[in-house]
Amino acid sequence: MTALTATTTPVRPLTPATPRRRHFPVGKTVVSFVLLPFCVVMIFPFIWMVLTSIRDQNTVFGGSFIPTSINFHGYATAWTSIGFPLHFWNSLWITTVTVLGVSLLAALSGYAFAKLDFPLKNVLYLLLLTTLMMPATALIIPLYLELKAFGLLDNQLGLLILYISSSAPFSMFLMRAFFETLPDALVEAARVDGAGELRIFWQVLLPLARPGIATVVIFQFLQTWNEFLMANTILQNPDRLPLQPVLFSLMGQYATDWPALTAGLTLSIIPVVVVYVRMQNQFVAGMTLGAVK
Repeated sequence: MTALTATTTPVRPLTPATPRRRHFPVGKTVVSFVLLPFCVVMIFPFIWMVLTSIRDQNTVFGGSFIPTSINFHGYATAWTSIGFPLHFWNSLWITTVTVLGVSLLAALSGYAFAKLDFPLKNVLYLLLLTTLMMPATALIIPLYLELKAFGLLDNQLGLLILYISSSAPFSMFLMRAFFETLPDALVEAARVDGAGELRIFWQVLLPLARPGIATVVIFQFLQTWNEFLMANTILQNPDRLPLQPVLFSLMGQYATDWPALTAGLTLSIIPVVVVYVRMQNQFVAGMTLGAVK
């Protein structure tokens, strides 16, 4: 009977790990110092607007930057003097309908121009792009006469048609560029499985196009909510006006109630901030990762 002998390996003493050097982020620091003044310049008008809305009228240009006393009289004046709730509602529903209409047209046409083959496809797309080269101010008189001929002058429906038709080409251009980034293998696989084009669009590609839809929604909401020229030209009845032309009426020829004006502007940006904060999460890269096996 042989005895088994165990071999042991000598244990080396543990040596302390060499600490890793932490490199100072010089590049990020320089970029931060460069961008900081630009951020201050960009946010200064907003801070001035909010602070002016809560200060006294006689301290707008003669007092300190930070008001010594807080006064909400400007908000009460803006709320009652111009009928703020009515015009806020006008802007809200006009903007909502415009965003929905433009988003639907842009998504459908963007899918068609990116994934379908039909006669005169490139010609129609070039004609669509040419409409982006026309300045809006040059089209005011022709559009005014056209709406007058159709009996849509001083009508919110006519304003909706102008908003949707003038904003759709740029949104179509964005959605076409976004749909082209989606893989064609998804469309081909769905067609092999017997899916129709509408089902491919609705169930396959549209869920992947949420970042593009969010971009269109944000751009269109900002553009329509802040639009002034068309609304002030087409609508003559004060009760049908959206919010921006009515806020402009707070500016007097010889004197302006700056707390009331800035209070109205502060209230008017709340929907814009809400929409942007709500939709910004959709700007996520790589939505199609893992979609194709």
